[in-house]
Amino acid sequence: MKTGNISESTEFHLMGLSDNQELQPVLFGVFLSMYLITVLGNIFIILATVFDSNLHTPMYFFISNLSFIDICFTTTTIPKMLVNIQAQVNSISYIGCLTQICFVLTFAGLENGILVMMAYDRFVAICHPLRYTVIMNPKLCGVLVLLSFLISILDALLHTLMALRLSFCTKVEIPHFFCELAHILKLACSNIIVNNILVYLVTSLLGVLPLSGIIFSYSRIISSVMKIPSAGGKYKAFSICASHLVVVSLFYGTGFGVYLSSAGTHSSRKNAIASVMYTVVTPMMNPFIYSLRNKDMVGAFKKLISRTTTTLCYATSCAEV
Repeated sequence: MKTGNISESTEFHLMGLSDNQELQPVLFGVFLSMYLITVLGNIFIILATVFDSNLHTPMYFFISNLSFIDICFTTTTIPKMLVNIQAQVNSISYIGCLTQICFVLTFAGLENGILVMMAYDRFVAICHPLRYTVIMNPKLCGVLVLLSFLISILDALLHTLMALRLSFCTKVEIPHFFCELAHILKLACSNIIVNNILVYLVTSLLGVLPLSGIIFSYSRIISSVMKIPSAGGKYKAFSICASHLVVVSLFYGTGFGVYLSSAGTHSSRKNAIASVMYTVVTPMMNPFIYSLRNKDMVGAFKKLISRTTTTLCYATSCAEV
């Protein structure tokens, strides 16, 4: 096949999850439902933490930021997929593909950073409870989120700019439902050694190091909890960390699962299906994980629903008058 530098008018082709036309309406319905659940569930989390003063703590500050990131993460990929299914087209422009890669990397990096901050927050709360309010002050929380955003956007821009130097074959078919950097590199016809070195280096720094930090935090937490004499105290301490541990397991477990599946199988379509877990399922599950069995969040939801109902009733009565 001919090679050359792709121009802005050149299109990539997203092959999606299945070629079966009969499955397309089913896929559309399933992913639309999952997207709406993700958006609405995470919006409820954000509104609850904003309007309930009892949730104005570092932990819920990080949870609300995680919810916002999950909304952005899924919005980067799912709407384009739904439009393609509905319009029965599978094309995406060159610039659109690079833009999608940039946003996916940005929000994935942000989620990674937020999970590390939440682990540190739990570490301080359990291992240094008397100094918690001093250490985890609003200024530090804001700086940590801003620092994570800057690192993530720089990482995403670096990979995206490096992808601009690549040459592609005349027809580029991506066996995925969104533009993923790994697939773009595999389809490039030019030398990708520098790109691969950059991917491995950044993955080591921004993937392995944060995960190591989370593991270290929980090793110290477990050590501190085991020193608590009462069983009730141990249960309370572990219950504080349970939701975060589940989310960390989902995020890193599905992420490493996709990596291992791509390394162990030649079926790119199977890799795309595996990617659904960390791009769609995990953001959808987060609101349920943080709200179920969480009395503070359930109480905040009830207050929010009550306030919304009261406002709607007042607006309706005023309209009738």
